[in-house]
This record gives sequence, structure tokens and C-alpha cells, in this order.
Amino acid sequence: MEIKKLLFVTKFEELWFDALQSLLNLRNASLNHVVFLNVIEREKVAMRRGSGYQKSEEIRLREKANIRFIDWAETLFEQGMEVGVYIVVGSLVRKVIEAVGKEDVDLIVIGRPKQGKLEQFFSGSDVTEIVRRSAKPVLIYKHLSQDSKFSGEPFERPLLATDWMPASTKAVAYLKKLKGVVKEVHVIHVVQEKSLKGTSAMAVQKTRKECRRKLEEVCEELEAAGINARAHVYIGDSATEIEKAARECQATMIITGTSGKDAWKERWIGSIPKSLTEKSMFPSLLIPLNAEDGD
Repeated sequence: MEIKKLLFVTKFEELWFDALQSLLNLRNASLNHVVFLNVIEREKVAMRRGSGYQKSEEIRLREKANIRFIDWAETLFEQGMEVGVYIVVGSLVRKVIEAVGKEDVDLIVIGRPKQGKLEQFFSGSDVTEIVRRSAKPVLIYKHLSQDSKFSGEPFERPLLATDWMPASTKAVAYLKKLKGVVKEVHVIHVVQEKSLKGTSAMAVQKTRKECRRKLEEVCEELEAAGINARAHVYIGDSATEIEKAARECQATMIITGTSGKDAWKERWIGSIPKSLTEKSMFPSLLIPLNAEDGD
């Protein structure tokens, strides 16, 4: 899949224009169109104000978003890019999915809110639901303040977490399309510690070597596409070890495939994509199994 059109979803509190600027190297992978989306959620506006929803507040938020987007669009126009804008009222999840359908974007970029525990639960669930429902890859940024600065470009040195299932294969195929953007990929597989209990040292090393062999095959596939790649085997809890590996490899982003599990399982049982969405300190790119391959 080429990344020609990007949907940039922002409420301004958690995602700023510098985030988008750090992604503009995707122009080397065909990016030429950015669509801005700001969703005004009635319930959350009322909750913040504590006095019920007011039409005047909606108008104020619309004009504020419009001013920001005009300024951002001028910068992109100067670089020869196309720009679209949506400022809408309604449910975040519904409006994002609607915009994806209307614009046929290739990538969704959305921030992860940093809020109180209760609001964070519902906001985090919104982002998780977007990931679950989307047939397009979703890039989730960590919380940023207005004064935050990005260090590097997210696609420069990603860490790819794989379990060799179909969703992971889809993620590898996606990365291969980004050879003009990605400089190096660290490919990791986490072996569950419980799977090693009761085995001999020889059996443990056999497991490690088998995982390493599979990882090397993934690396060879990426290198054949012109992307440098290195293999790593970790042991322990998947979410914890992926985060640790990203720090140790100085990764700029974590990438993994997602199968779009049942919503109940996502919330109460958990998954690696859910953990990355709600807890990781790194930008996280989640690539759905049903993502279109494109050319």
C-alpha cells in the first residue's frame, strides 16, 4: 500500500502540527494529500464545562479549529501538497470512520489523550475502537503538550513486533512499500516465559534459535526490498518486552499487525495492539489484517 493520502485527527490538546511535519518524509512514499479532521463531541464539551452543551461553545470551537487548519494548510500548500478539512460535531469513532470512507485515506494519524483516569478510559476506548473498526493502518501518537518537540521522524527507525501470524505478514508487506522512508527496522519476537518452563537449557536454546531463524527470514525479506533490518529475540510478557526493546534499540516507532478482535475481548482480556494504543510511550502503527495491499 502506498501512502498517498493521510487523515490527521486532532483535538489540538494532544496532537500538534509538528507531529504532522515529522511525517512529511512520507512524501518519499507518495504522500501528497493531507485531510484534517476535528471532531467536536457534545458530551465531552458539556462534561468539561459542567453546565450542559451550549451552541455558542460549538461555534467557538469550530472557529478555533478553522483558524488553526487554515494556518496549517497554508504551510502544506507552499510545499505543493493538497489539503482537505473536516470540522464536525458528533461521535469521534463514527466521524473518523465516516471520513476514512469518504476520503479513502491510506493512513489515519490520531493522538492518545492524556487525561484523568475515567476520561482516559473512555477516550482510550475510542482510539481502540477506531483501530478495531478501521481497515486502514492507524498511527497513534503519545500525548504531547504545546511545547513538546519531536526527536526524529517516526518512520525512520521502527521496531516491528511479529508473531508470524497473517497480521504480522501484512505488517511486513506494508513496511516493504516504505523503503524510501525507513532507514532501518528492528524485528522482534517475544517468547512467552511460560512456554519455557520445565524445559532443559538445550530446549530453551533450540526455541531461541528457531525464533532467530524465522526473524532472519523476515529481515532478509526486508533487505531484499532495500531496507536494513536486525533481528532480536526477547523473553517475557509481550507488551513489556516490546516496550523495552523499543527503548534499547532507540526505535522511533513500534509497528505491529492487528487482527481486529472482538471488542469484548479487546477490553477485558487485552491484546498487544490495545496495550500499545493505551500505554506505550512510543508512536505505534497498527496495521489491520484486512488492510488493502495496493500497488
